[in-house]
Amino acid sequence: MISRTVLLFLSLAICLPVSAEVVTEELTYRQGDTVMHGMLAYDNAVSGKRPGILVVHEWWGQNDYPRERARMLAALGYTALAVDMYGEGRTATHPDDAGKFAGAVGGNLPLARARFEAALEALRAQPTVAADDIAAIGYCFGGGVVINMARLGTDIDGVVSYHGSLATSQPAASGAVKTRVLVFNGADDPLVKPEQIEAFKQEMDAAGADYTFINYPGAVHGFTNPGADEKGREFGLPLAYDAEADEDSWARTQAFFKAIFSAS
Repeated sequence: MISRTVLLFLSLAICLPVSAEVVTEELTYRQGDTVMHGMLAYDNAVSGKRPGILVVHEWWGQNDYPRERARMLAALGYTALAVDMYGEGRTATHPDDAGKFAGAVGGNLPLARARFEAALEALRAQPTVAADDIAAIGYCFGGGVVINMARLGTDIDGVVSYHGSLATSQPAASGAVKTRVLVFNGADDPLVKPEQIEAFKQEMDAAGADYTFINYPGAVHGFTNPGADEKGREFGLPLAYDAEADEDSWARTQAFFKAIFSAS
């Protein structure tokens, strides 16, 4: 016969939460004839479907940094997909290659849109994803991508740009922006000019967009990436990590997601 002590222990064990475990999977999908290599991340202790978030990489490609952000989002209870915008899993370790890769996609808006939408459909198809609850975040090159997707009217719940490019040759039309937009920028970033910031705000206002723009004094390009200082020194680029701006932008991102998904 099972003693009362054992029964009590078993009942408590049943009531205790299952330990969270972030699972990552390599996810292959296609855009036309191009094979794309993404990484999916989710917490297998979370039951049922949950919001999905696309993570769009810096101009270096889908290296360890966007994958780590995907894991961080999974630990918060989301399903995240670190996307491949370059195709075939291409990454760069030198600015010359990064510039070529980023220019080939970022300079071709129809191609960028097709690759973003291919990743979006791949994420929506996942069994852990609530297909109507989707957002996207992007860093540097990726920040510009998610802003452009908002400009084009991509119908998702929200986009978040961190130290992303703001300039465009195809500004949003009135009423075109269907998603909420959150932009984090380094106020001392020499790659984003004050006139570009003003033009972006005027564009969003004219489009009737629901947007928030946050400028961090003293922060420069790459302020969320702990590896930015090393890249900056190696290649003489205006890159630097800013722990305060990183922590604040991540906290605001979490609040943003809670707000948009509770309202969807």
